[in-house]
Amino acid sequence: MSDGERLARVTLTRVLEPGDAAGGRWLREVGPREVLRRLTGTEEEARLPGVTARRWEGLRARAAAARPEQDLAAARDVGGRFVCPGDAEWPVTLDDLGDARPVGLWVRGRPSLRIWGLRSVAVVGSRACSEYGAHMAAELAAGLAERGWVVISGGAYGVDGAAHRGALGAGGATVAVLACGVDRPYPRGHAGLIGRIAEQGLVVGELPPGDHPTPSRFILRNRVIAALTRGTVVIEAAYRSGALATARSAQELGRFVMGVPGPATSGLSAGVHELLRGDGVLVTDASEVVELVGDMGELAPVRRGPVVPRDLLASGVRRVLAALPARGLAAVRDIAIGAGTTEDDAVGRLYELQSLGFVERHGDGWQLTRQAILSVCAEGKES
Repeated sequence: MSDGERLARVTLTRVLEPGDAAGGRWLREVGPREVLRRLTGTEEEARLPGVTARRWEGLRARAAAARPEQDLAAARDVGGRFVCPGDAEWPVTLDDLGDARPVGLWVRGRPSLRIWGLRSVAVVGSRACSEYGAHMAAELAAGLAERGWVVISGGAYGVDGAAHRGALGAGGATVAVLACGVDRPYPRGHAGLIGRIAEQGLVVGELPPGDHPTPSRFILRNRVIAALTRGTVVIEAAYRSGALATARSAQELGRFVMGVPGPATSGLSAGVHELLRGDGVLVTDASEVVELVGDMGELAPVRRGPVVPRDLLASGVRRVLAALPARGLAAVRDIAIGAGTTEDDAVGRLYELQSLGFVERHGDGWQLTRQAILSVCAEGKES
């Protein structure tokens, strides 16, 4: 991309709002330099289609006030840079947003955003999360980081902050996508965390240095989080949570959407449960996330309960063991009938069980040992 086109895009980040599809169409059809020329020109017929005259005048006022060289200098002061379509660092997954893709991205941090985005997962959720939500976010993010995955979130309080801290605590990589200028940490209480992310990872935003967040910008920021990653995990989200907007964007883009379940009675998890009743996939740890978004062969371990001694018995032996009463003696004939076999076969199985410590003989009768009774009781509690 030429210097003129790059500077035009820098200017347009201060003119166009994130996700402005009309502006994206202009960029696609006539290019950034022509869009900027029309916005700063004097001809009435220069107005581009898709906006009212009042809206056009508002954009022209923004363009007149823009100072792209100052914005670039402000970004450099905090170790930032401007990345736009056509650059080697541009994540091509953002092109899936079509005309709603960012004009460009302001980036703080040394790593390549494109490289990190290739193996990344979004972890998002409620700002007012519970202790359970914060714990699950930190544990899941740490597990992903340990497996070489980049954790991307929004830098907010609650689940976002816990996910960033979990990844950093595991010595891993994390990216914060902000709804404001990358030189203005928001929320203020996360200034230290966002500064740490900028040193060890990446801080990314569509808005130029110094710009502030608004409710609509938070929602529109979520589409960037969804597009950057292979999949989105939602941990605690009420029905109206902004985290669900990230999940919806991920679904529309054909990305994987996952949810961590919470208590059935928790309003904080109601949105997640609704997601799981649809196309969302239930996950409980990092290995299950990687199994879904990772490469072939990256499988989660098989889940099963503990192996108990009777699991190792042959089926015929288990039937004889099950035919013995929990208390008292039983005759061989009664045991054989209960197990559905002959008396000779039952006697052979009983002696095998005796050698293994399951049963004991008293005269002509057989009974369970104390060890076997305790084992049966323990299995009952497990089930």
